[in-house]
Amino acid sequence: MDFKPLASFIDQITSWRIPWAEVLVMHRNDTVFHYRNGYANLEEKTPIGDGAIFNLYSMTKIMTCVAGLQLVERGEMLLSDPLSDYLPEYADMTVKKTMANGEIRLEKATRAITVRDLFTMTAGFSYDVGSPSIREAVKRTDGTLPTRDFARALAKEPLLFEPGTHWNYSMCHDVLGALIEVVSGKSFGTYLRDKITGPLGMNDTTFNLNDEQQTRLIPQYAYNDELEKAVRLDGNGFRVGTELESGGAGLLSTVSDYARFLNTLTGLGTSTEGVRILSKASVELMRTDHLNEMTRGDYSWDHMYGYGYGLGVRTHISKAGSGSLSPLGEFGWSGAAGCMAIMDPDSELTVMYAQHLLNSQEPYVQRRLRNVIYSCL
Repeated sequence: MDFKPLASFIDQITSWRIPWAEVLVMHRNDTVFHYRNGYANLEEKTPIGDGAIFNLYSMTKIMTCVAGLQLVERGEMLLSDPLSDYLPEYADMTVKKTMANGEIRLEKATRAITVRDLFTMTAGFSYDVGSPSIREAVKRTDGTLPTRDFARALAKEPLLFEPGTHWNYSMCHDVLGALIEVVSGKSFGTYLRDKITGPLGMNDTTFNLNDEQQTRLIPQYAYNDELEKAVRLDGNGFRVGTELESGGAGLLSTVSDYARFLNTLTGLGTSTEGVRILSKASVELMRTDHLNEMTRGDYSWDHMYGYGYGLGVRTHISKAGSGSLSPLGEFGWSGAAGCMAIMDPDSELTVMYAQHLLNSQEPYVQRRLRNVIYSCL
């Protein structure tokens, strides 16, 4: 293995628009490459160092879906169960329908949202965190909006389509976090600590930083095209309540900490130390393509050509479509500020890539990064 091209790529993008970038590559449970470059703080020219904490954003979704699958494994719920069996506010949903004359009507949904719909982004939700019902709930809870209250609020919004008939990237996994609370009887954050991060020895992956961790939270930026530079933009706009443990975008972590979790999935659910968080069967179900003839056309992001969508993850299904050097079955997801996970059980390869730049340049960076990594093996 020669990772000089990967180091050169990291150097290239950090001299371009990305303030800092870091990549950790594991092969057969050993870290074979770990490299970073750029500035954690552009204004003060502080080099990126060990233990930097950043927003995972949507890479939270991978852990949320693992937590949900644990409950499926234990027989506490089924993917085919109606969501309203556990969250009764979702029993009688309405759907926005556009008439031939352009008029929008609200009609009673004829399909029930299932637990599977939450995993597969087919429930009919949007990603409008500023919708009227959510804004009202934030005000009513004095800005706290606990996870369960968030789910109740979202249920008041009409669906964009009949559940199961389309794929739409949305707040499905935030509702999945609330479902996990109800089924497990624990707060979502407590459940993750008890069943995933604690057993794996992940001490820096959390919704709420302690005082010491807060000192390691590094600045976040957004690239400004007019100014032709990255400008400071801290905060997590998806966490609209101080007590909302967002299953879709709320976790913070470090490169090394989250790599432990990702490598456990590469190991088909069992960590290097022998800690099992999922069965092999569940990981295989997770990375199976769950799109169908109704939903496949909706999953049309350019940088996902050749990939299907599993239970909260992209999954590689066509080398001709993707142009990717990774094998079929390679899976993972990414986050709004640019972090990306690659899990590849067949190659015994795990990659944790991180940066902290909103408008992350994902379509440019991540496809190239993946190909460079596989070319180095």
